Amino acid sequence: MNLSKSRTIAWTVWTIASMFYAYQYILRVMPNIMLEDILQQFNIGAATFGQFSGVYYLGYSLMHLPIGIMLDRYGPRKVMSGCILLTVVGLMPLLFADHWIYPIAGRFLIGLGSSAAILGVFKIVRMMFSEKRFPRMLSFSVTIGLIGAIYGGGPVSYMSELFGYQKVIQIFALGGVILAFITYWIVPNLKSPSEKTVIADIKEVLSNRRVIWTCLFAGLMVGPLEGFADVWGTAFLTHVYGFEGALAASLPSMIFIGMCFGAPVLSLVAEKVGSYLATVIGAGIIMTVSFSLLIFWHLTSGILSISFVLVGVCCAYQILAIYKASTYVRPQIAGLTTAIANMIIMTFGYTFHVIIGSIINASGGPNVPQALVYGIAVIPAALFLGVSGFLVLLKKEPQTEATNINQ
Repeated sequence: MNLSKSRTIAWTVWTIASMFYAYQYILRVMPNIMLEDILQQFNIGAATFGQFSGVYYLGYSLMHLPIGIMLDRYGPRKVMSGCILLTVVGLMPLLFADHWIYPIAGRFLIGLGSSAAILGVFKIVRMMFSEKRFPRMLSFSVTIGLIGAIYGGGPVSYMSELFGYQKVIQIFALGGVILAFITYWIVPNLKSPSEKTVIADIKEVLSNRRVIWTCLFAGLMVGPLEGFADVWGTAFLTHVYGFEGALAASLPSMIFIGMCFGAPVLSLVAEKVGSYLATVIGAGIIMTVSFSLLIFWHLTSGILSISFVLVGVCCAYQILAIYKASTYVRPQIAGLTTAIANMIIMTFGYTFHVIIGSIINASGGPNVPQALVYGIAVIPAALFLGVSGFLVLLKKEPQTEATNINQ
């Protein structure tokens, strides 16, 4: 009876954490759908909009270490509830501000609060489920979260056209308040303070070269998800391919649909192949080829749908990379390592947005097809570098990984 009750609590808490992950994903992709509305309301250009979109990742990344520490010290109940409310506050400038600086600050706050979503999932899965179930449970959380990203595409675009984009923001703000109260009411305080000092643990992770290189190479591969699907995909398909609004908004969502399947599928592939790194490399090669074809060939909408689903499956490489990084350290700091790994990888999201936005702006603006081509070309170039880096890492550990997976 007690065991059954314990399992019910574990799955309930995990579900709530996954719902927060889905919620923050909706907020993350909103600029992709509301690009034209925001540009018109605040009278800004592509470079400034790139700053607006990318500052989310800056706040998201900077908050990882403080949130990770607070989750250990105060538990997920207070930290996650407070961070959900912080994302709601971040939405307010889009409703009430007149000057552009306030929406940028609000976007930064959304990034700060959203960092508690994935770290809360890390925390809850590690403390309420066995270690061997960590990659699988994390992949299921990502699947649930990406349902939010899917509904940040076509359906949210439809709602924006029907009710107006500010009304949609109001709806999600109210939903955030409700989720914060549910989180505070149900999620327990799971505390696990480290025996060592926080500074000592951080130094141990940051001085591990394999952890850092794994994170950097993984960061170079986030372009398809955080550069294209999150923001620039709709504009690219509208002006380069000539697709109309609903189709252009829904096609990038295929990437998130693919990642829903990819999260558990790539974990299974890695187990069958016996190598997380080889699986990451294969995913990177597929994404590189797909985006090269997207840029240099004019593909049909049907082929693009299939291609984007496949790219989405491969985007789940992040789960494998983060887990792989955590295996390079002692178990006592595996949780901190996942936080640092995700922080480094997500920092590249800001970099992609700024670089792509700057290139587009310098080449003529977001309404010029060739400018969008130049901007999106950054993605396959970075993918090539990331894959090359992982090939080097794989050569340095030819025999150890299969053993680690089977343990």
